[in-house]
Amino acid sequence: MEKKGKIYREEKILLSKKNKSSQNGGEISLDGKKIFVRTFGCQMNEKDSERMVAKLGMIPVSSPEEADVIIVNTCAVREKPEHKVYSEVGKYVSLKERIKKDIKIGITGCVAQLKGSELLKTGADFVVGTHALHRIDEIISEVFLGKIVVDTSLTTNLSDRFESPIPYSFYDGSRVKAFVTIQEGCNQFCTFCVVPITRGREVTRPSQDIIREVIELVSLGVREVTLIGQNVNGYGWNTPGEISFAQLLRELNKIDGLYRIRFTTSNPRYMSDELISAMAECEKVCEHIHLPVQSGSNKILKKMARRYTVEEYLEIIDKLRRKIPGIAITTDIIVGFPGETEKDFEETVKLLKTVRFDDIFSFKFSPRPGTVAARMPDQIPEEEKSRRLKFVQDLQDKITLEKMNEYIGKLEEILVEGPAERNRDKDMTGRTRTGKPVNFEGKVEVGSLVYVKITEAFRNSLRGELVRQN
Repeated sequence: MEKKGKIYREEKILLSKKNKSSQNGGEISLDGKKIFVRTFGCQMNEKDSERMVAKLGMIPVSSPEEADVIIVNTCAVREKPEHKVYSEVGKYVSLKERIKKDIKIGITGCVAQLKGSELLKTGADFVVGTHALHRIDEIISEVFLGKIVVDTSLTTNLSDRFESPIPYSFYDGSRVKAFVTIQEGCNQFCTFCVVPITRGREVTRPSQDIIREVIELVSLGVREVTLIGQNVNGYGWNTPGEISFAQLLRELNKIDGLYRIRFTTSNPRYMSDELISAMAECEKVCEHIHLPVQSGSNKILKKMARRYTVEEYLEIIDKLRRKIPGIAITTDIIVGFPGETEKDFEETVKLLKTVRFDDIFSFKFSPRPGTVAARMPDQIPEEEKSRRLKFVQDLQDKITLEKMNEYIGKLEEILVEGPAERNRDKDMTGRTRTGKPVNFEGKVEVGSLVYVKITEAFRNSLRGELVRQN
């Protein structure tokens, strides 16, 4: 079907493999089988991977060689991660052909939703789109019975879209952070974005279900939740009778045992004064926001259909910094959008210098199937896009390091997440309220709040000395 010029792929295919027969009268148990999941993309994909592992009840393993089932959970937001998918699946198909002939390989997520049965050419045994993940146990059972399955059907059933079957055993006391989905899909139809195609139209999860899940997670030892959605701060806007995102933050802020609340990704269109006040007044809401701007040129923002101006964006930044001193602000930048002149690019550079973001996620424009921008004239040469990307990344590296150096000498509250990647026998790691990773020497309880004096700053992390525990 088509909506607003966007092509939605819906397929449901069940094929028998040659020389295969059903076992156990059409039933098969997944108990004891091992699963390896490779996840690309955003926090929504990470949560979806958790959902699948929990739903299947299989044993997670850290290497594909150990697995009975391999799932590649995919991202289609840019061309590069999509290409990585084919390379990754190719490695696992080679493993299957050379060593483990009975291994089952599946592709899930946004590329699966976008490409559907085309992906069977990779050698995959099953392809599952973003709306069919609630059926993953049924689908893999069918695959073990000798079927090839493709399911990219769409659903309007909220319980299917937001099913969160994470059992108590999934949280073993070592997990202090969790993603909680509150909204999915998008109605914005930015001209460069494939999300409305791969995730569908925007739907809001009932607030009582969200609050109930957070309470359950806290009872299992989780101390920090990140609320996730494509336009997370637009929660409730299109749902009559539902509370606003600001009100949701205030309700979650009341939960005993919860230390921190984060959220991503926000849309500048929904940054209301009510929300900024809630962020400032709720002590559990962390002083960090990811607020994608995409470009510093009003001409390009209009072509992107972002529905705000640079001036409006800067006004939001000013309100955030006045109401929440010390807030960390990160953003997304796209360079080389069709028709972006050197003057347009210079306006983006000017914005970076003006705002001085704590960090940015920057990308070359990537034409995505079914989007308006993919068909626009005046596409920018790849060489020029690469030049512009390097320039903004070099500039931001300098700004980020300067911002990180400002932490030296400060006493920061850290939520301890576990042993550090390096010197695991001596060092622990956690994050500041502004989201900065901090490593420090000392053995303290995972999930506890400690205070660390920052002594060194690097581009991507801080180091400090443990001063006291809360």
